[in-house]
Amino acid sequence: MDRWHFSVPMNRTTSLIIFAWIAASLALAQPPGIGNCTVFPADNIWNTPVDQLAVSPNSSTYVATIGPSFPVHADFGSGTYNGEPIGIPFVTVPGTQTKYPATFLYAGESDPGPYAVPLTAPIEGGSQSTGDRHAIAIDVNNCVLYELYRAFPQTSSWQADSGAIFNLLSNALRTSTWTSADAAGLPMFPGLVRFDEIAAGEIRHAIRFTVPKTQRAFVWPARHYASNLTGSQYPPMGVRFRLRADFDISGFSPTNQIILKALKKYGMTIADNGSAWYISGAPDSRWDNTDLHNLGRVTGANFEAVDVSPLMLDPNSGQARQSTVSVTVTPSSADITVNATKQFSASVANSADQTVTWAVSGTAGGNSSVGWIGATGLYTAPAVVPSSSVTIQAISHAMSAAIGTASVTIVPPAPLVSVTVSPSTASLHAGQTKQFSAVVRNSTSQSVTWKVNGIAGGSALVGVIGANGLYTAPMSVLSPNQLTITADSVADPNAFGSATVTLAIFRRRK
Repeated sequence: MDRWHFSVPMNRTTSLIIFAWIAASLALAQPPGIGNCTVFPADNIWNTPVDQLAVSPNSSTYVATIGPSFPVHADFGSGTYNGEPIGIPFVTVPGTQTKYPATFLYAGESDPGPYAVPLTAPIEGGSQSTGDRHAIAIDVNNCVLYELYRAFPQTSSWQADSGAIFNLLSNALRTSTWTSADAAGLPMFPGLVRFDEIAAGEIRHAIRFTVPKTQRAFVWPARHYASNLTGSQYPPMGVRFRLRADFDISGFSPTNQIILKALKKYGMTIADNGSAWYISGAPDSRWDNTDLHNLGRVTGANFEAVDVSPLMLDPNSGQARQSTVSVTVTPSSADITVNATKQFSASVANSADQTVTWAVSGTAGGNSSVGWIGATGLYTAPAVVPSSSVTIQAISHAMSAAIGTASVTIVPPAPLVSVTVSPSTASLHAGQTKQFSAVVRNSTSQSVTWKVNGIAGGSALVGVIGANGLYTAPMSVLSPNQLTITADSVADPNAFGSATVTLAIFRRRK
């Protein structure tokens, strides 16, 4: 596939600058690290959460093109496949590592080096690979990342198609339209899933992934495309996706939950053409391949593309806007019957502007499939239960990247409560008693209120009935001589059952 490369040569960073940078970064979330280095600054786009960003208007189109039914595949693991390690390997080296010259097929867009990549460094796919053959090394003393594409070690040098060098303490991007060792012009190592992150309990960065076909375009922070396709249905290089917030990860293993949480919070970035929904990682003997295979229960339909453009401060920098504005939606979850309404409210923290725009599952104001929501936050559920839960979103006017969410499950209407009284008819003489019983269906409460001719508990004129349903006929019988016993459900007063009582009239002999 098309691979062009270039990056700006990196300068040595003094310890004073490093100290100042670390001090400034303490206010942000701790970035991922390797050895003594952070993997780019805390405010780099790789390390910035996207769980509050708006859904891209092209999201459903991109998902449909990539394949909504295709499963997620962990393109890494333990052991070997066809005799070679599974994943994209890397090696850490000290600042004293020997640097080797390199010659490139695309020399005009490759960093000239030299490269601190040992000639014995592991090659993606193994030493005999005919594939991408990436070789990656990280100088953990000087915090410099070296990456080679289609790398072949020579006696005392490297031969490769292209190479790129990145300062891990910098937010600088490569020159626009130039690639790196990866098709999107991005570094590869920051997007790899590593087992040491699993052991630490958290992945704090976006993940690299591939799709079969991309557009002849790229979006920030990507720098390069690798396609001749111009159709708008194809996603450009660099598009960020995230796992939908309403996707239930509780049934997955602890290891896979860490990966899925990262896909929800930080998402994943299109970096190359390849198999659909293949996420990249480093090989490690501690991976459980059978467990990683369970990630295939997640499919493309569970993802959505997000718009990261509100985070861009400079198109030539990977630095991302870090928002302290946050939105909280109340209630955070609800079960709502079809066609029913529910009032939601939103509070905006760290902003004088409390106004928000309401949306449902990425659609402003909602639609007939997922329900509607008004400017005040009043939500009306759809007439038909959708295939999955829906998400209520409140988007801050002060910062469009700040979005609060609530998960809503639409449920069918509950069956109607009904009451049956037994017996349904009875004939009694004056003063005679009769035991009635009531069964309340479709309710957890069997409690009823007994009435005679609409009078709770009855009266001396129509007879009385106790809380247990025991009826005593009146001592004198008036005409008409039919009475109605009713049992009203306490849970639903509109639901009741009835029985008819006929009182025998004694006639005197003449």
